[in-house]
Amino acid sequence: MLNQNVETFLCCDVPYEAAKIVLFGAPFDSTTSYRPGTRFGSRAIRSESYGLESYSPYQDKDLEDCAVFDSGDLELPMGSAEKALQQITERTATILQDGKLPFLLGGEHLVTLGAVRAVATQYPDVNIIHFDAHADLRQQYLDVELSHACVLRRCWDILGDGRIFQFGIRSGTREEFAWSREGHTVLHKFDFTGLQQIVDQLAGKPVYLTIDLDVLDPSIFPGTGTPEAGGVGFLDLLQAIHTVCAHSHIVGCDVNELSPMYDQSGVSTAVACKVVRELLLELQ
Repeated sequence: MLNQNVETFLCCDVPYEAAKIVLFGAPFDSTTSYRPGTRFGSRAIRSESYGLESYSPYQDKDLEDCAVFDSGDLELPMGSAEKALQQITERTATILQDGKLPFLLGGEHLVTLGAVRAVATQYPDVNIIHFDAHADLRQQYLDVELSHACVLRRCWDILGDGRIFQFGIRSGTREEFAWSREGHTVLHKFDFTGLQQIVDQLAGKPVYLTIDLDVLDPSIFPGTGTPEAGGVGFLDLLQAIHTVCAHSHIVGCDVNELSPMYDQSGVSTAVACKVVRELLLELQ
């Protein structure tokens, strides 16, 4: 008997009803300000995940033992950021209403806003922990407020002061850093210094974790639209993920900004796959 070909992220094929975590892709990059291509990120992560073992020696856990359902990519309109965000919000809301944890694969970083809109409705006291090279706190970029350069500013519009915690930031305008210092966000430059203290501070509160993969040094992860010199190492990122997931009430998360065509070696996609695997296992 032949079976239909259905491509999921590695081992993420349990029935929806039995799943604890639901993966879905948002292949959108219409507001990318430098090099486009993140719309191909979620598909590449899914396809190349089969180069990984399901077992993690970092955690001594196996995805085969985990309850994850991969619902595939949304079919998003390239010409309308707001319509794309609405679809992301609707999918996230459905997952939350069914008592499951939404795990979004980008796409450019603006897709996070769609998920945060739904999460903030379900959890009005949610906080955001944000790993990124870029502050993403602009009020507008080229007169556009719905831009990946503005995504954390738009999340702030929903959450307000003191509920967005940023790590690894090494790029932004003078105005963005000054605006953060006014108390609007808690911004840690260059690395994950202070992460444990923030996690302790947020104990028991709902947390949304958003990971822009360009937080990594571009020598490790060149396959991204806006690479920034400097950045953290892969093991540093894994430890930061562990710090957050082991001690926080995670209610949603995303991994975004892989542009696979800018790294023909495939190493960046392999790194993205392993980050997704490790985050899934930490969430179990």
